[in-house]
Amino acid sequence: MAVEVKVCGLTRAADAALATALGAAYLGFIFAPSPRRLTVDAAAQLLATLDTADEATARPRRVGVFAGAGVGEIAAAVHRLGLDIVQLHGAEDARLVAALRDTVPSALWSVVHVGEEGIDRAQLEWATRGDGILLDAKVDGMLGGTGRAFDWERERAVVAPLRAGRSIILAGGLTAENVARAIAVFSPDIVDVSSGVEASPGCKDPARLRAFVHAVHGVGAA
Repeated sequence: MAVEVKVCGLTRAADAALATALGAAYLGFIFAPSPRRLTVDAAAQLLATLDTADEATARPRRVGVFAGAGVGEIAAAVHRLGLDIVQLHGAEDARLVAALRDTVPSALWSVVHVGEEGIDRAQLEWATRGDGILLDAKVDGMLGGTGRAFDWERERAVVAPLRAGRSIILAGGLTAENVARAIAVFSPDIVDVSSGVEASPGCKDPARLRAFVHAVHGVGAA
C-alpha cells in the first residue's frame, strides 16, 4: 500500500489548500504549545476556506494535535472543526484515551518520542492503546517540529510487532531529500512533515512542499 503524507503545523489557508491539491491525506493543526499553534477560532476560519474549495478534490483527514488538554477541551475542538483524528502528546494516563473513546468519534494517535537511548518502552506500551503510533525525535522542551530525525534502522525492529491493526506514522527531520530513504528503512504507513517544508515556523514553502510530496509518491511509483 502506498505511503500517505501528513502535512502538520499548518497555519495558513494557502498552505493547506496546496497540501490538499498535492494529495496529502492528512492536514495537521496544532492546539498545543508551539510556534505553529492555532486557536480553535483561527482553525475554524482556515478550514472554512477549504470547505468552499473544489469538491472534486479529495478531502484530507483533519488531525488536531493536543498536549495537556482535558477531555472537554478536546471534544469541543473535535466537534467544532470536524477533526477526524486526535493526536495526543504526553497522554501517559490511559484514562484520557478511554474517556475520549467514549466522547468523540475521532481516531486517536499517540506520540512516542525517540531519544538517543532509543524508545521508552513504557511510553510505547501506553501508546498501543491508540489507533496509531507517531514516532518523533525527542528534543527537550519541544513537542515536535524539531527538524531532527532519530535512528530509523535501530528502531524499526522495536516497532515491527506493533504494526498489526494500527497505523505507524514517522515524523522528525523528514525532507524531500531523505524521505525516500526513511520509507525504505522504516516502512511507515504515513510520513509526517512540518519544519522540513517550511520557509519559517508555520509558513510552508511551496517548492519544498511539492518536492516532498513528489518524493513520497515517487517511492510508490518505483
